[in-house]
Amino acid sequence: MKRWRMRTCVSAALATAGLLLSGCANPGVGSADDDVTAPVTLKFWHGWSSPGEVKAINDSVARFEKLHPNIHVQATGNVTDATINQALRAGGDSAPDVITSFTTNNVGQYCESGMWADLDPFLHKSGVDKTKVFPRSLLQYTSFEGNQCALPLLADAFGMYYNKDAFREAGIARPPRTMSEFVVDAKKLTVRSGKGSYERVGFMPNFRLYQNSPDRLFSQWGPTYFDKEGHSVLAGQKATTDFYRVAGQLADAQGGYGALEKFRTSFGDESSAQNAFLTGKLAMHLDGEWRGLMLNEAKAGFDWGVAPLPVPDEQADTYGRGYLTGTVTGIGHSSKHQNAAWELVKFLTTDTRQVVDFANAIHNVPSTYAALKSPDLDADPTFKTFIDIAQNKYSQAMPQSTTGGMYITSLQDFSYSAEAGRIPDLHKGLRELDAQIDADTLQSKS
Repeated sequence: MKRWRMRTCVSAALATAGLLLSGCANPGVGSADDDVTAPVTLKFWHGWSSPGEVKAINDSVARFEKLHPNIHVQATGNVTDATINQALRAGGDSAPDVITSFTTNNVGQYCESGMWADLDPFLHKSGVDKTKVFPRSLLQYTSFEGNQCALPLLADAFGMYYNKDAFREAGIARPPRTMSEFVVDAKKLTVRSGKGSYERVGFMPNFRLYQNSPDRLFSQWGPTYFDKEGHSVLAGQKATTDFYRVAGQLADAQGGYGALEKFRTSFGDESSAQNAFLTGKLAMHLDGEWRGLMLNEAKAGFDWGVAPLPVPDEQADTYGRGYLTGTVTGIGHSSKHQNAAWELVKFLTTDTRQVVDFANAIHNVPSTYAALKSPDLDADPTFKTFIDIAQNKYSQAMPQSTTGGMYITSLQDFSYSAEAGRIPDLHKGLRELDAQIDADTLQSKS
């Protein structure tokens, strides 16, 4: 699986495998007493697997080792979260010193369990002010209840790709900026090929499409998921009902959920040459910054552009926002070389030259203020849109929870039923969803 497709499924897989982390670690096993100038070999486990990505990681390691000739880094790629968690639970000399994860939703578990070491003491010792180095939204998804157990290692931002040729054909001058414009334009861009069939839809709102996870679309409303006591508050927000109302309007304007779902099942794989946006079956499409590189490599047969997703009409001043996630890195609690491990983590996450080079190499969004503004960043006009989304003060990442991404899975399952018309009373259904999320949270703490 490509790394961007792992973001919503790993949490559920960990839960099914019985690998939820709460209360299962012994944070006192490791040590931060090591001499950072002494010869040492660090075990660095990461999830990158494609040749270009692995080369980018190995190049990063080589740059680090040149600066720290006493520290040798043994990098192991294509390692899953489940494998890392099993090794950290077991501890011992075979466990990794430095780890990465593509699943930001699990950071709450990593922090609460103590299996990822708190990095605040290392930041303080190094004189690194994290609030001045990293955007606020990225710090939010790398910490939990005051424990900064991870740091951002590049980010992913989500926006809207659009077919400029289709827009010109439909007489639309620019991408929609509000949800009401979104509905109107989606209808104009939809081309039917007969009763119940399509040549193209303006925007596929169905939540099972590629990156259309409901939490990513919902972020345009800037919702609050939990109150200060950690209770789910989805049912009490106007934003939640507005979100489902607009999703329904988008579907109805283009022929209804059933017809759209039938068309969706005819699409090719997301990462293939039969991707629905690439083949012209979608005029507007939610995706991350990596899609631009893939469209260029595939030599898309149409003119395309990128814009932020539309926002609710009453929040028009927030246009430019988007959903954020990314890769996180940290230090294993069992590492006996935590000072040396910190030198690697600090280099990978805070060294501007390194962050820019790595971002350019794998076409991800840089994760520090300095790198985002660096003149050395390969920021073509379409990629710059994602840079701007990452820096927008209204952009949102998912909050952390002791259940990892279980509450997001619950939201997904509810949304699948809601869009299919299987939730006759939306308010009642949302109250039941809140109750389910709260019960899962309570169970995770027991």
